[in-house]
Amino acid sequence: MPRPLSSLRRDPASGEARSALVLLHGYGADAQDLFGLAEPLAPHLPDTLFLSVNAPEPCRAAPYGRQWFPIPRLDGSSEGEARVGLLAAAEDLGAWLDSTLGEEGMDPARLALFGFSQGAMMALHVAPRRAEAVAAVVACSGRLLAPDLLAAEVRSRPPVLLMHGDRDEMVPPAALPEAARALQGAGWSEVHAYTMKGTGHGIAPDGLGAALGFLRERLPA
Repeated sequence: MPRPLSSLRRDPASGEARSALVLLHGYGADAQDLFGLAEPLAPHLPDTLFLSVNAPEPCRAAPYGRQWFPIPRLDGSSEGEARVGLLAAAEDLGAWLDSTLGEEGMDPARLALFGFSQGAMMALHVAPRRAEAVAAVVACSGRLLAPDLLAAEVRSRPPVLLMHGDRDEMVPPAALPEAARALQGAGWSEVHAYTMKGTGHGIAPDGLGAALGFLRERLPA
C-alpha cells in the first residue's frame, strides 16, 4: 500500500489554478528546499498551483532530511535496498499524483514535474510510467535510472528538459547526455538539454530561467 506523502502548497496568484507544478527535492533535503522556487516563478506563472512534496523516508545519511530511496555510496545501503526503495517511492508518488489531480479537478496535461537531484531521478522514473502524459518534466542535476528498462515500461512520453551544471561534483555531468540518448532511444520526440556553465550540484539563475521558459510554453495559461 502506498505511503501518504505530505506537501507544501502555494496557491496561484490569480486565485484560479489552471495548472500545477510539483517540486521534488533531493536526497537529504525536504519539501522546504525547493519550495522557495515558487517565489521567483509565481509572478510568471500566475495561474499555477505550486506543490512541494516531502519524500517518504527519513534520510539515512542526513537525520534531519528525507530521502526517496537509499543511495549505497552515501549511506551504506545495498543495491537491492536502493531498487526496492525506488519502486516503493515511485508507487507513493504515483498515488499522491492521482490523489492530488482528483482533489484539484485537474487532468495530467495541466501538471508538470520539477525535480532536483534524487527528485529529478524520481520525475524521470515516474512520469513515463503513467498512462496519461503530464505537461512537462524538468529534471535538474539528476540521472535516468534503469535506462535499459525504459523502452519496455514506458506508457507516455511527456516533453523533458534535462539540466545539469558542468561542474557537478555529486552527479556527473555526463548523466545528462546519457539520459537524453536513452529517452530518444525509447521514442521521445521532445527532449531538451541545458548546461549551466560554472555550476556545481545546484540550480543556477540561468538554469531556472531556462526551466521557466520551458514550462511557460507547456503549461496552460
